Amino acid sequence: MTTQKTQGASESEGSPEHPEQIKTSVWRQPRSVWAVAFACVVAFMGIGLVDPILPAIARGLHAGPGQVELLFTSYFAVTGAMMLLTGAISSRIGPRRTLMTGLLAVVVFAALSGTSSSVGELVAFRAGWGFGNSLFIATALAVMVGAATGGVPGAIILYESALGLGISAGPLVGGILGGISWRGPFFGTATLMAVGFVLIATLLRDVPRPRVASSPLDPLRALRHKGLRMIAIMALFYNFAFFTVLAYSPFVINASAHLLGVVYFFWGVLLAVTSVFVAPRLEVRFGFVGPLQVALLLLAAAELVMAFTSKAGVVAAVIASGAVLGICNTLVTQNAMTVSPVERSVASAGYNFVRWIGGALAPAVAGRLAVSVGPRVPFFVGTVAALMGIAVLVVGRRHLRGLPAEEAGFLSEPAASDAVGA
Repeated sequence: MTTQKTQGASESEGSPEHPEQIKTSVWRQPRSVWAVAFACVVAFMGIGLVDPILPAIARGLHAGPGQVELLFTSYFAVTGAMMLLTGAISSRIGPRRTLMTGLLAVVVFAALSGTSSSVGELVAFRAGWGFGNSLFIATALAVMVGAATGGVPGAIILYESALGLGISAGPLVGGILGGISWRGPFFGTATLMAVGFVLIATLLRDVPRPRVASSPLDPLRALRHKGLRMIAIMALFYNFAFFTVLAYSPFVINASAHLLGVVYFFWGVLLAVTSVFVAPRLEVRFGFVGPLQVALLLLAAAELVMAFTSKAGVVAAVIASGAVLGICNTLVTQNAMTVSPVERSVASAGYNFVRWIGGALAPAVAGRLAVSVGPRVPFFVGTVAALMGIAVLVVGRRHLRGLPAEEAGFLSEPAASDAVGA
């Protein structure tokens, strides 16, 4: 801790206390940083890219909602499992090779997704896409920090800008290309990622490996800490509620790809804005647990509205939920990094491994419930999941006090795998 503070004090040019320095330097980056940032935008686009085309995929491949929802399940199940391995892989082959391996995998599996002739093939290729995306996203921030001007704060601002742009643009691009064919967004992503691969291969120099190779068991050992474990469990329920909205609501709205793209574009804009600008201010003024409990309660209310209202009401509730989800994302991720004394990258991997269980389960459960019980029932389950997240916060409150962001050096040592959540 003391070392981090001392280093931060000596690097005053890039510290948060000198925002004018960040403003002048964050947009003046080496070409290698812009190459990674471009690839980050495309990678984050992939999270919401398929949302507007889910109904079209179901019609084109003669599949039901339960089958198509597995596109999210396979993607996030592999992403979560890979959280245990990305650190070990990167520490052995190096960050640059890890980035390029992940990008190449996304190019291949996104293109293969566009050629799918059955929903089973598409689900399998989407799992391969999740493998590639986890390797890339888990390594990109650390690489940008090492190469960016303006220090760590400048790199984080650029990274969060890429995250916000990707999350908001993904559904819009998916809707535009999906209006031509449901296969279009997959081929479009493969093309953009291929450009990113070429840019990184030609512009990014080799990045030194960590001094000590990490083990896949390290993230699991990190979960022995009660605070980190409680946040991870709470995030599992939260992610279940999150992806009930993201992965299932397109079937209830049941509109054209263009309209769905616009709906989830505005959803993504609100998520990005509150994540970057609102959540940090709420935490400074009110702390972590209180704002997160209120945000989860609002998420539960939004899902309850979706369960009872008309399609127009569902659209409004989905867009509004973006603001709540952005606050939750930032508060949960930042505090998962500061609640324990575990090395930040290891804590992040363990936390992400648990929370993506919720992301993987929600779409599959929603699809099954919609077919076997009723089309609005998944929103009731999402409501219960959000309330369960609040219950975990209440039960584990005394373990979640953690360290203040400044004392824990949150801005001086970013976690490698925080962002997949986005």
